[in-house]
Amino acid sequence: MKKAIHPKYESDCKVTCVCGNVFTTGSVEKEIKVELCSVCHPFYTGKQKLVDSARRVEKFETKVKTSTAVAKDKKGKKVKRAARAIERSKKEVVVKQKDFKKIAQVTLNKKDKK
Repeated sequence: MKKAIHPKYESDCKVTCVCGNVFTTGSVEKEIKVELCSVCHPFYTGKQKLVDSARRVEKFETKVKTSTAVAKDKKGKKVKRAARAIERSKKEVVVKQKDFKKIAQVTLNKKDKK
């Protein structure tokens, strides 16, 4: 290694976290200030820590709640089609006498042409 180009290594570097945790480690700086450490980090603690100034989390939670409430009331396409088919099957088909004669004539004409 070249002598004059490397920084001096400090074996007693003091690391201070915002939560108040202080520990020592090795670094090229004498003192380091951090926002998160292993004591307060959500990954290690299992606690959720949110800093939300624009209420993004609350807005998202209300949006999710309303969408799930609406989704419970919605019916799918297949359910709607089945309901319509049941309604159609319940209706009586009324064929008037005039219409019946026309239908009969059309069918007879088709048979005569063959």
